[in-house]
Amino acid sequence: MGEGKQGVLVVGQQNPVTQLQTKYKEFETLFKTWLAKQSLPVEAAVVTATSALQGAAIGGFMGTLTNDVSSAFTPPTPPNASLSPQARASLQQAQALSGGPLIQARNFAVMTGVNAGISCVMRRLRGKEDVQTSMVAAFGSGVMFSLVSGMGGPNQAANVISSGVFFALMQGGLYKVGEKFSQPKVEDVLYDKTRGMLTNLGLGHYEKNFKKGLLTDNTLSLLTDSALQDVKIPPGPRLLILDHIQREKEVKKGGRRT
Repeated sequence: MGEGKQGVLVVGQQNPVTQLQTKYKEFETLFKTWLAKQSLPVEAAVVTATSALQGAAIGGFMGTLTNDVSSAFTPPTPPNASLSPQARASLQQAQALSGGPLIQARNFAVMTGVNAGISCVMRRLRGKEDVQTSMVAAFGSGVMFSLVSGMGGPNQAANVISSGVFFALMQGGLYKVGEKFSQPKVEDVLYDKTRGMLTNLGLGHYEKNFKKGLLTDNTLSLLTDSALQDVKIPPGPRLLILDHIQREKEVKKGGRRT
């Protein structure tokens, strides 16, 4: 009885944050599975709406912060009638960027919703997600942001296009930077088998020695004691490495005979 009660007590004392994270991941997995089975219009509409809600929440929070800061420094606004077109455009830009929670929630909802919706459609139609898809989606979100926020100069059409191009270039640059950092280094690919062997032998810290001597995967079957000694690997690890390579050769020979 005591053990049973103790087991119940342990379960009851589970971290509520961990439980919430687990439930959220389960819900997210089920939602994505359901969404992948829907038609393109349904998927695009759902993705756009959910992304817009997330953007609105972020924009509302940021609008609260910027509103508190800007309210202390905002000078009196002159009547619009006395402003030149350029000055009026500058005023609109300032209002769009430092608006209250509702304005920022609207702006971010449009940006994130349109971006996610276009990305979803492009991904389904083209069967892949690449820099072109990312830039097209960013162009659309930039255009819509310019329209709803009222940013820009007197020439609204030119401003809409320039905003879209700016968003696209920014998104394309960020995509390329992320792509570059996410790709594995060429040297790491050349040492895949070596890394696996050293890890299995508990000698992973000697990988740098192999790289220093350019002892790639292609040289494993050619390794000698002197070659390992040249890259500063001690006698004990050298014996383990050479024994492992010899055993692999014997296994391959045995497989060929059968």
